[in-house]
Amino acid sequence: MNPRTTHTERVLELVKNKGVLRPRDLDSHGIPRTYLSRLCEASKLQRIGRGLYVLPGSDATEHHSLAEVCKRVPKGVVCLLSALRFYELTTQAPFEVWLAIGEKSWRPRIEYPPLRIVRFSQTTLDAGIEKHQIEGVTVQVYCPAKTVVDCFKYRNKIGLDVAIEALRECWQARRCTMDDLWHYADICRVRNVMRPYLESVAT
Repeated sequence: MNPRTTHTERVLELVKNKGVLRPRDLDSHGIPRTYLSRLCEASKLQRIGRGLYVLPGSDATEHHSLAEVCKRVPKGVVCLLSALRFYELTTQAPFEVWLAIGEKSWRPRIEYPPLRIVRFSQTTLDAGIEKHQIEGVTVQVYCPAKTVVDCFKYRNKIGLDVAIEALRECWQARRCTMDDLWHYADICRVRNVMRPYLESVAT
């Protein structure tokens, strides 16, 4: 059998099983990533976002991994890098789903999509949650202002540069007010940390 045909069939089988295929999913199978662009040109795959491929006519979206995780962990809240990506407030493209859970909650056991669990206190866990429908699944995501503040609180995990970028993007896109940011900064106890950055974007 033609090796190219074998790879093509394997790629289509993978995307059928996963719903959304990423280039790195091919690596463990020894399939060159160039097959993705070839299959798109042949209309056998559809690119729905950067590094995200589905079967043509599929209901899957760019945020399929969020829907898949929240279907299995309904009390979890999409946070930090994944929330920034959801709101298009960062150039980062996390391969893990960042999910907030309670300090004493059981850690979810999910093989795919990969998870990055962050434990929040009950007060910070409950604050600023928005509910969105993705592929028929209710997905809890922190609102833009709360997400930005969380980035400063967890700056050691994601990097201060990412938090600053998120703040600037959120402010310039008018996705939040200064009152919103101060409100969540108080809840998350990062008012002093954020003060110079809030003052800089407000001037």
